Amino acid sequence: MGSGALDPGQLLPPMRALAVELGVNPNTVAAAYRTLRERGVIETDGRRGSRIRPCPATTPRHAVRVEAPPGVRDVGQGNPDTALLPPLHEAFAEATRVLDRQPVLYGEEPLDPEFARLARASLDAEGVPPGPLAATSGALDAIERVLAAHLRPGDGVAVEDPGWGSLLELVTARGFRAVPVGVDDDGPLAADVERALAGGARALIATCRAQNPTGAAITTERATALRAVLGRHPGVLLVEDDHGHAIVDEPLRPLAGATAHWAFVRSVAKAYGPDLRVAVLTGDALTVDRVQGRLGLGPGWVSRILQRAVAHLWETGGVDVPAVARAYGERREALLEGLARRGVPARGRSGMNVWVPVADETGVVTRLLHAGWAVAPGARFRLSTPPAVRITVSGLDLTGIEELAGAVAEAVRGPSRVRRYG
Repeated sequence: MGSGALDPGQLLPPMRALAVELGVNPNTVAAAYRTLRERGVIETDGRRGSRIRPCPATTPRHAVRVEAPPGVRDVGQGNPDTALLPPLHEAFAEATRVLDRQPVLYGEEPLDPEFARLARASLDAEGVPPGPLAATSGALDAIERVLAAHLRPGDGVAVEDPGWGSLLELVTARGFRAVPVGVDDDGPLAADVERALAGGARALIATCRAQNPTGAAITTERATALRAVLGRHPGVLLVEDDHGHAIVDEPLRPLAGATAHWAFVRSVAKAYGPDLRVAVLTGDALTVDRVQGRLGLGPGWVSRILQRAVAHLWETGGVDVPAVARAYGERREALLEGLARRGVPARGRSGMNVWVPVADETGVVTRLLHAGWAVAPGARFRLSTPPAVRITVSGLDLTGIEELAGAVAEAVRGPSRVRRYG
C-alpha cells in the first residue's frame, strides 16, 4: 500500500482467504488488518469487507499506544525517573535574578552567553567539531529545522529501524521518504547506511547513544565504519541525536564533520525533565545559519530564562551523571538478565529502554495488559523490522523488574501461561 500498488477504494481479500494464500495463521492477518485500520490506511464495512481508504490518513505513531487502566503498571511511556530529575527552583530563581537586572529585549542575541559557553566547552571536551551554536525547543524541533534547511518533499532520509517513533512520524509528515537502516547494539549498520545513501537518500539521522527503542550506542569501530561510508557521500546531510547525554556512561563517538553539512543535537529532556524544552544545536556554518534565520522568522529565540536555567544546572552539576547512569543501568541489566534466565532474548545496551523481539506483537501486548503491565507496542518504532515491544525500566525497582521479567516470559510463550491481574 505504501508503494501505491493498491488503489484507493480497492477491496482487500477476506482475512481467512489471505491467510490461506500466505500460509499464515488467520490471527496474524487479523492483527495486520487491525493495525492498518488503527493507522487509517484501510476501512472495514461489515460484510462488505475491508478496502483501501480513498484518502489514507496516517494515524500518528504516538497514538499506537496502550493506555494503562487502574491497577496496571505503565512501562511503555518512555519517561525518565522523576526521582532522578534535579530540582529546578534554584536554577530558575538564579535565571530570573540575572534577567531581572538586565531583561532580554527584541534585537538581542538569541543565545545566552553562559549557555553558549558551557555548551561549547562540553561539546569540545567530547570531540564534537567546532561550529556555531543555536538553541531550539527540544531535539525534535532541531531535527525538523535542520531537515527543512536542506531537503525538499520527496527526498529520502535514512533513519534507524527500529527508531524513535516521533522522528519517523516527523519525516513522513514533512513529506520526506523514510529509508530504513538496521540497528544493532553498536549503532546503525554501516552496510545498510551505504545502501541507503547509494540509493539516493540525501540525509542520515543517527542516535549517538541510548537509542530509542533499542538502547544502541555507537562504538569506536562502528563510528570508524560509518565515517568511511559518509566520506564516500560528502553531499549527504548528517544529523546526530545525543538525547542520552547526562543519563548514560557510554562515551560519545561523534560522526560530526564526516560530511560537508552536519548537525549535532543535544537535548536536556531525559536528564532534567521533558518539560524543559531546550536543546543545543551545532553544525556547519551554513546549516546553523539557516536554522537560526528561520527561528528568527518564527518564535525568534528560545527563552533566555530557559537557557540560563539550563546553564545553571550545567554549572552546578544539577545531575550526578554517574549515579543516574548507574541507576538506569542496574535496572536495565536486571531486566535483561531476568529475561535471559527465562529464555527471552532482548536488547538494551544503554539508556532506559529494553527492546524485546516477539512473534506476535499484538498478542504479547494484550497478554501483558491482562497480567497488569502496559508496554509500548513495537509498531510505534518499526518500519520493516520484525515485531517487538519496548519496555521502559525507569520507574521500576529491582523487585518489580523481576516480576515484570516473569510476566513478559509468560506473555511471549502464549495465552495459557498468563495470569490476570487483580
